[in-house]
Amino acid sequence: MNSMKSLTECFQTILTGNQQASRAAARQVRKLVYSSATDRTKYEDIKKLINSAPTEYAKIFEDWRQENFVMAISVMYFLHDKENQPDFLFPWLFDLLQHENGYIRHAAVRMIENELGPLTYHIRFPGEKQAFRHEELSSEMADKILYGLYANLSGLLNDLWKPVYKRYKYIRSLPSGPYKSVQMILGELSEDCGDEYVKLLEKTLDMNAEINKSPYLW
Repeated sequence: MNSMKSLTECFQTILTGNQQASRAAARQVRKLVYSSATDRTKYEDIKKLINSAPTEYAKIFEDWRQENFVMAISVMYFLHDKENQPDFLFPWLFDLLQHENGYIRHAAVRMIENELGPLTYHIRFPGEKQAFRHEELSSEMADKILYGLYANLSGLLNDLWKPVYKRYKYIRSLPSGPYKSVQMILGELSEDCGDEYVKLLEKTLDMNAEINKSPYLW
C-alpha cells in the first residue's frame, strides 16, 4: 500500500484488487487528497477520476467494491472543476441514493449537499458576488438546477413512500434507508433556500404537473 503514490494507482487497486487491498486503497485516497505535498498531476487526476466515476462504477458488481469506490470519490468530490455545471453527476448520485448500502447512500447525500451552499448563495446573499466556487454559474442557471433537484427529490420521495413513515415526526428518527436519505437532502435544501423560495419551487412543480410538462427529470 505504501508503494501507491498517486490517486490513479489507488483507484486501479480499488477497481481490481482483492477486498482487503481495495479497502486499504480507498483509505489511502483521503491521505493523498489532503496531503500537503506538491503534486502537479494530483488535481488533473482528480478531474479525470470524478468525470469518469459513473462509467467506472457501472462496471462494478461487488457491493464492497462499490462502497470503496463511492467513498473514495466522495472524499475528493468537492474538488471537481465543473464550476458552470455543478449538477453533472446528479443522475449518478440519485441512483446511489437508492442503494441498499447505507455508506453509499450517505456518501451520495454528502456529495449533493456539497453543492447546495454555492447553488443557494444568490438566495442567501442577494446581490453579492460569490468569491469562491461556481463563478461562471448565473443565478438563473442556479435556479434551474435547484428546481431540477427539488423536482427529482420530490418524485423520488413519492416513489419511496410507505405508510409506516407516518409515525415518524422527525427526519432523524426515520429508519435508515433511501427515503431517509432523500428527506435529509430536502431538509438541507429547504433550510438553505428558505420558506419563500421553497414555496416557489412547489408552485412551479405543481404548475408543470398540471400541464404535463416534465419537471426537469434527469
